Amino acid sequence: MDFKLTSDFFPTGDQPGAIEQLTEGIKRNEHSQTLLGVTGSGKTFTMANVIQNLNRPTLILSHNKTLAAQLYGEFKQFFPENAVEYFVSYYDYYQPEAYMPVTNTYIEKDLSINEEIEKLRLSTTSSLLTGRKDIIVVSSVSCIYGIGNPADFHKSVINIVKGQNLSRNKFLHQLVDSLYSRSESDFKRGNFRVRGDTVDVFLAYNDLGFRFLFLGDEIEEIHSFDPITGSKKGALDSAAIYPANLFVTTKDKIEAAIGQIKYDLDEHVDYLIDSSCIEEAERVKERVNYDIEMMKELGYCSGIENYSRYLMAGAPEIAPFACWTIFPRIISPL
Repeated sequence: MDFKLTSDFFPTGDQPGAIEQLTEGIKRNEHSQTLLGVTGSGKTFTMANVIQNLNRPTLILSHNKTLAAQLYGEFKQFFPENAVEYFVSYYDYYQPEAYMPVTNTYIEKDLSINEEIEKLRLSTTSSLLTGRKDIIVVSSVSCIYGIGNPADFHKSVINIVKGQNLSRNKFLHQLVDSLYSRSESDFKRGNFRVRGDTVDVFLAYNDLGFRFLFLGDEIEEIHSFDPITGSKKGALDSAAIYPANLFVTTKDKIEAAIGQIKYDLDEHVDYLIDSSCIEEAERVKERVNYDIEMMKELGYCSGIENYSRYLMAGAPEIAPFACWTIFPRIISPL
């Protein structure tokens, strides 16, 4: 599907010339271009026209979450028929662990994750993996940090077709491997529940759910539903369930990562002990071993992004959902 710009306005003044120059510059593979303009001069509208002209998947980087949210809202209005996604840091609050030697006080890491932003991040990744080309991702600079291996994320997508032969238990194991959690009472995003031959999945990246009805080892029916009201939305011939966490990976890679983490942990603990930092050595050892146990049991742990270097080992040089990137440096007078 092509990009379709929806607006009651048309480029005027210097905008047509700027749109043409930016478009031609990108086609010539110019490394960078700068769009100058005061506040309210229509720079975002100009870039929307450039995106429509190029008709390529686009990544827009903003230097902070506030401006990213503003751009996201504007591009959603300009391209209502296309996929406009939002990818920023999902932390509402983050307090790193700290140690105060004066009082011998250790403060554990504390954080609060915004579930709505986490849903939007997963929605971004899921949209990119659908193969659509009409995608705009509005992001803060947090998108440049490791978020897991995209190839592993792609491998963890569960594709189900009506009439498919698949045992219910195998399907449940697939959901767990994709980091969905079973819950019968508190049904929320990233959960699934089982009621006889019916399996309900509340998608982690959407406000919809999928309901799968089994007849023996066959998928008899698939339909979408509202997880809040339980009302049926429509029957489906197939469904794709994307992982509930960006850091999903295979069990083999988790085991390999754990081995390397343990090796580095032993080296660092020995270094701390040799430096007479006994308490620090015990804290690091206790914390990392706890994270390792969580990864073994659940496939992830709180703060798993700290181990992305290990989980990304062997990642492809070019991610399968890499986007064409436009860097519109918007400059306004102070």
